[in-house]
Amino acid sequence: MYPPVDPIIFQYGPLALRWYGLLMLAAILVATQIASREVARKGENPENLWDMLFWILIPGFIGARLYYVFIQSPRGSTGIGYYLQNPMEILRVWGGGIHIFGGFIFGGIALWIFTRVRQLDALPYLDAIALGLPLAQAIGRWGNFINQELYGPPTTLPWGLRIDRAHRIAPYNDLSTYPDSTRFHPLFLYESLWNFLGFVIIFSITRRFRTQLKDGDVALMYLVWYPLGRFFIEFLRTDSWFFPGTPFNVVHILSAIAVVTGIIGLYLRHRHPTTPNEQSV
Repeated sequence: MYPPVDPIIFQYGPLALRWYGLLMLAAILVATQIASREVARKGENPENLWDMLFWILIPGFIGARLYYVFIQSPRGSTGIGYYLQNPMEILRVWGGGIHIFGGFIFGGIALWIFTRVRQLDALPYLDAIALGLPLAQAIGRWGNFINQELYGPPTTLPWGLRIDRAHRIAPYNDLSTYPDSTRFHPLFLYESLWNFLGFVIIFSITRRFRTQLKDGDVALMYLVWYPLGRFFIEFLRTDSWFFPGTPFNVVHILSAIAVVTGIIGLYLRHRHPTTPNEQSV
């Protein structure tokens, strides 16, 4: 893989259309369309989902950005000190630098509030979003490729990624030790493929076992699938802060909690199979 690809598609004065933003928009629209159809399939009004989109996206992006700035960036090329000295840079989302776990937290709270205000059952909508989310992540991760971010340590594998010196963090920005020919693990690609596979598997399960699944099961399946892959990919991160003397960071803890919660939740919900007589009650 050989970037660079110009991150700006078109620019007119201070206005610029960037690949990162375009891919994020495409990912959101594709996922929302899938979620909308899933909501309709469950007998809910898809218009509620489109209304919900605005109220979830803004808190989700805020949470994703704040998580990156205050937890992820200390190991990055900027660092939290840079953002504290230049607080307006915190708003510069289009240049990259968001973290999905912050989006989960803030977006999840926003979804819960929205469904309470509208007096809706949150689980069918949560399932629908969880169904489309892996595909959205698979698409959106290619913005990291264009921005030359989300890469791992050096590798000799044939799919290694070239990273310009300006986008490298220490110690990889030392060209005497890591020359321009050095290639790096394309973590964005690993995560994109993992998410796409997860979408295919979860979508297939929802169609094959539609009568056995309960509202909330898809969300729990996502809670197992994505964090499981992220847990192992995180060992290759070069831009994360790790607990001193360990190969673990905050994401490892959050991922492990999510996977265990998802597995236990699915087990408890399905440990007693429903009989035909129970279904008819």
